[in-house]
Amino acid sequence: MVLCILYSGFARGQDKVVSVDIDMSKTYQHIDNFGASDAWSCQFIGKWPEEKKNKIADLLFSDDTLADGSPKGIALSLWRFNIGAGSAAQGDQSGIKDEWRRAESFLNNDGSYNWQQQAGQVWFLKAAKARGVKQFLGFVNSPPVEFTINGKAYASGGKTNIAPDQYAAFANYISEVVKGVERISKVRFNYISPINEPQWDWSDGGQEGCPYTNAEIAGLARSVNSAFVKDHIRSHILIAEAGSINYLFKAGDKPGKGNQIDDFFKPGSPNYIGNLQNVSKTIAGHSYFTTSPSASAVQVRKVLADSVAAIPGLNFWQSEYCILGDNAGEINGSKRDLGIEAALYLAKVIHTDLTSANAAAWQWWTAISAYDYKDGLIYVDKNKTDGNYYVSKMLWALGNYSRFIRPGAIRVDATVTSQQTLNKPLMVSAFKNGGNFIAVIINNNTDKVWVNLNTGTAKVVLTKSYTTSSTAELKAERISGTKNVVLVTPGSVTTITGILK
Repeated sequence: MVLCILYSGFARGQDKVVSVDIDMSKTYQHIDNFGASDAWSCQFIGKWPEEKKNKIADLLFSDDTLADGSPKGIALSLWRFNIGAGSAAQGDQSGIKDEWRRAESFLNNDGSYNWQQQAGQVWFLKAAKARGVKQFLGFVNSPPVEFTINGKAYASGGKTNIAPDQYAAFANYISEVVKGVERISKVRFNYISPINEPQWDWSDGGQEGCPYTNAEIAGLARSVNSAFVKDHIRSHILIAEAGSINYLFKAGDKPGKGNQIDDFFKPGSPNYIGNLQNVSKTIAGHSYFTTSPSASAVQVRKVLADSVAAIPGLNFWQSEYCILGDNAGEINGSKRDLGIEAALYLAKVIHTDLTSANAAAWQWWTAISAYDYKDGLIYVDKNKTDGNYYVSKMLWALGNYSRFIRPGAIRVDATVTSQQTLNKPLMVSAFKNGGNFIAVIINNNTDKVWVNLNTGTAKVVLTKSYTTSSTAELKAERISGTKNVVLVTPGSVTTITGILK
């Protein structure tokens, strides 16, 4: 993964050679963050023995470097905190059979607050902050059970589970949580997401959840904004975590729940909230069920990017994803996969969201999973007090992006040329951040590939490569030589770093 020697001599025999034209002057989105969420296992893992939970926190948040030059962790730049609705206190009466999918709440039945609740999650908040994470998001799956229509943390009959006359109480509760969490943890939520996947019914008791129409979302957003203004809360309100990105620009199959870009951010819409003081000029959606096959994934994201671009100043965040479903036969979300196959698929999704949808942020679902699905970066035994943890290649593949593409980076144009000899095309994205250059290369081929990074008139000195493959986890190699040529191993995600001169 090292050498850069005379171009005429680096490829021999059957070696594959690909060129990538990088135009530093052609820019796209600014990157806000890469993140993941604490749901649902951190409520327990945060109470595990100190050594184990600290090692897990290092893997997720650390930007330190090991003795061999490889990263200690993936340095997530945003951490998502699940503000629970109180189903845990209801126990079996909650209707949520799996206690790992219940959540505690800071709110007591009498209206007082217990800041000792959600202690395991608060531990991870503090651990993230201690390791340098600067962005935090609090998200709500369901209003607290004290405010819901059925007294549960999931809905009945697919209808919203909170009445309009409870919006103000819910909003004031969120405001109190922002202030309370900052007092106990010294962590301020930069963002509050009061709605999650409003298109789904959330009536099966599988987890906390609440559906909403766009009109209901707008009403709730106005209430939360009013509470934040009254209480001088600086947190931005993130809308609307669509269950699929199609709902952002299509009417879809859920009446009153689609076309969310125009509905919320186009002036003149009855549900327009883009002028509210605390509402983030960001539309958030989830990439589920739209990632395969590749051609349609790219097409739908380009339509999304065009729809976002039609609203001046609006950004798109991909705010939740894990591998679900059968993905057109490409990969199945069932069963854990600690290996490189799932990691390569994940990297493809990130690449497509960044380069076709112009996602300014990319966030994973459950950072720590106790389940037999492809939903975790780190897996754990389903044990509330202690157990083993297992690190997946998906963690490191996300790290190929999160560790190196830091907030403030700007995506630049990267076009792969002359790759006809490859069975599968390389996927390459490139970024600049101040004087730093970053490129991420996904090689789904069984062949190694020589990649010539042609930066035109921009002078770039490459410094290191970091490879995730079946045998490597962000393995660091120093790049030397005078030409920007790197060797990319088969079945790998490789990050190239450099300095702009």
